[in-house]
Amino acid sequence: MTAPIPAHIIKQHLIDPEICIRCNTCEEACPVDAITHDSNNYVVNVDICQSCQACIMPCPTGAIDNWRQVMSDRAYTLEEQFGWNELPDAQEFSEAQAASAATLPASSLASVDGDADGDLDGVASTSAGASIPPWSAAHPYLNLYTHKNPVKATVVGNYRVTDDDTESDIRHIVLDFGDQPFPVLEGQSIAIFPPGVDGAGRPYHARQYSIASPRDGERPSYNNLSLTVKRVTTDYDGKPVLGAASNYLCDLKKNDTVQVIGPFGSTFLMPDHEDANLIMICTGTGSAPMRAMTERCRRRLKTQAFKGRLMLFFGARTERELPYFGPLMSLPKDFIDINLALSRSAATPKRYVQDLIRERAGDVMTLLESSKTCIYVCGLKGMEVGVIDALREVVSQHGKQWADVHEELRTQGRLHFETY
Repeated sequence: MTAPIPAHIIKQHLIDPEICIRCNTCEEACPVDAITHDSNNYVVNVDICQSCQACIMPCPTGAIDNWRQVMSDRAYTLEEQFGWNELPDAQEFSEAQAASAATLPASSLASVDGDADGDLDGVASTSAGASIPPWSAAHPYLNLYTHKNPVKATVVGNYRVTDDDTESDIRHIVLDFGDQPFPVLEGQSIAIFPPGVDGAGRPYHARQYSIASPRDGERPSYNNLSLTVKRVTTDYDGKPVLGAASNYLCDLKKNDTVQVIGPFGSTFLMPDHEDANLIMICTGTGSAPMRAMTERCRRRLKTQAFKGRLMLFFGARTERELPYFGPLMSLPKDFIDINLALSRSAATPKRYVQDLIRERAGDVMTLLESSKTCIYVCGLKGMEVGVIDALREVVSQHGKQWADVHEELRTQGRLHFETY
């Protein structure tokens, strides 16, 4: 007869439902599929989690970074976590329990039960990007406003930035925070609550959007910011569906108000030293943080506070469906090197951003060889592989090993991905 296994105090990994914005980055980052979700919450399976922390840095809000000491026989189940609206109070332990049981990571449950050896050495993050910001990045403010205390912002502008007769309806939306402090940096994001309820009758969760304006405001020295929002009318399979948040935002009128939480994001930040170089690679609404960074550099250029180089690879189906096309093309060519990849243009062959990276291999490599260069990639998740493959080819053509360059870029906070 097998003796009962004694209970231990463990550190159980939990997700704070009050801060979580349901962006799915934690579930995508988990290498062992310990994280799952329903229509209410994202949760961590204590029987699978190996405490590898691969999910920690991708989380824009810090909701994922929560650990509770619990008795192994009282670990929170998935059913309990799915029903939470906030994290429960800490468990209490008797003096005898606290004195006799060492605190172990939740992954020790597997070794205690005899299902695994508990060795975590082989677990690593699969992220291709850096988990730290550039060394000169400004300090970001995070989670100033949460589900419990959202801030109200007023719409002061809503403009379409693609041609009216195109299928792609992308809007530039300007929000003003009045007297409420809302400091942001280029590369951060906010989340907005759409009105209404989901199929289960619950209020919609907040939806996350990258900020498209620089830190000193869409209008300089004003407490406002802008978003780049595409109206969603179909799902990934092409079936008709109206995105609750995107249609709500795209239909907003001047003087309407919205409920905002954030700001989020601590790594996808631009360098702040004057001779930094930026390689920016984006598609569609992934242009939002690139616009913010470009405008920040342009404003600093006026006071000679920026002396670096900008190189942009921007993908869209056609010029008419490329957001900000007019203002973008009016920027001085000696300020920014613009490369447009059009996939459905009748006038040019089909090309994607990775094709243009290969075509400009020499110039890309010149920038890559400088420790002052940072790379930012924003757009659909599928573009990550193509961009990495293109950069690998560029580096290999010039006699270097991509593995070495990649590791240097990651550890120095110089390669960043923001994909969805």
